[in-house]
Amino acid sequence: MITLTLAIIFGLFFMMAAVLLYVSPGIPLAIKDANGNTINGSISEKVFVHIGGIRQGMFIRIKNINNPVLLYVHGGPGFPNYFLIEKFKPGLEDFFTVCYWEQRGGGLSYTPEVTTESMTLKQLGSDAVDVTNYLRERFGKEKIYLLAHSGGTPVALSAVSNAPLLFHAYIAMAQITRQSASEKIAYEYILEKYMERDDQHSVSDMKKFDMETDSGIHLFHNSVIRDNAMHEMGIGTMRNMKSVFKDIFIPVWTCRAYTVREKLKIWKSKLIFLPETNLKREILTTDFSNLFPEIDVPVYFISGKYDLTVNIEISREYYQSLNSPLKGFYTFENSAHSPLFEEPERFRKILDQDILKSQISLSD
Repeated sequence: MITLTLAIIFGLFFMMAAVLLYVSPGIPLAIKDANGNTINGSISEKVFVHIGGIRQGMFIRIKNINNPVLLYVHGGPGFPNYFLIEKFKPGLEDFFTVCYWEQRGGGLSYTPEVTTESMTLKQLGSDAVDVTNYLRERFGKEKIYLLAHSGGTPVALSAVSNAPLLFHAYIAMAQITRQSASEKIAYEYILEKYMERDDQHSVSDMKKFDMETDSGIHLFHNSVIRDNAMHEMGIGTMRNMKSVFKDIFIPVWTCRAYTVREKLKIWKSKLIFLPETNLKREILTTDFSNLFPEIDVPVYFISGKYDLTVNIEISREYYQSLNSPLKGFYTFENSAHSPLFEEPERFRKILDQDILKSQISLSD
């Protein structure tokens, strides 16, 4: 009986390993037309470039080589979301040559060469400028567009503030401003919901966090309790994304763009390396509206109405005080933290009618 049980266990293990290898060729999906045929002249590739003294990885997708160039700066910080790009296919390539750069210390750019001391917003901002210059040189563009999401917005702010002449515009999806204040609002919301449900166990867990201290806010921000509650309540990554395990953990493992080794790097970085850095604490303790009160390029803020991961009203406050030659704020009524994936058609319309034409006709 014991022998049979062990045989079944080993059989299941090898079956799962075989499936994992099958779904991990490490090749990004080709760009295809409506009939499922690869578009002539299109490019979908994984690239490694020496940036900031280390080897950093990125995905580059081109539907039309004549399109302008867009650098996509993922959130986290340090946790790439290219798996969501391949899953939801928002179609940025219809308008741009897109570079999905994976920041130092995370994903394709996780390597033992990266020290915890180098994981600062200043260094990541410098890296973003270096990636921008690589793209400008490779594709012969004087300027590019910059789109950042959540934890990537402070990185992009640093880049666009220090080198505005390199960018046509800055597009901020879930712009981080005063994240400690955002965490407190989210905490109160989650606690109130648990109290309404009379969920005393969850209420007790929540009250363990001292939200009047920086350390308490940091612990809450990095807690499993926060992530699970936000997704369950529709205020997390996406309005309809209810499970961290089903909607994030599994999709990372099944994303065909990464090899098994690269997928292990994603999780090793998120669970072991990034918590050892001060990157999240730096984001939690900085008021970016004070640090970057002026941006010398057109700015477009995009926020989901139900976003409590990065509070929409605090982002709006920053927008209202920000000095910029042109600015627009766009509220997505059916989105939480990721309007690009939740309401892609409206996002595409804003790109086409406003951002690429330097207008704000569709803004709030």
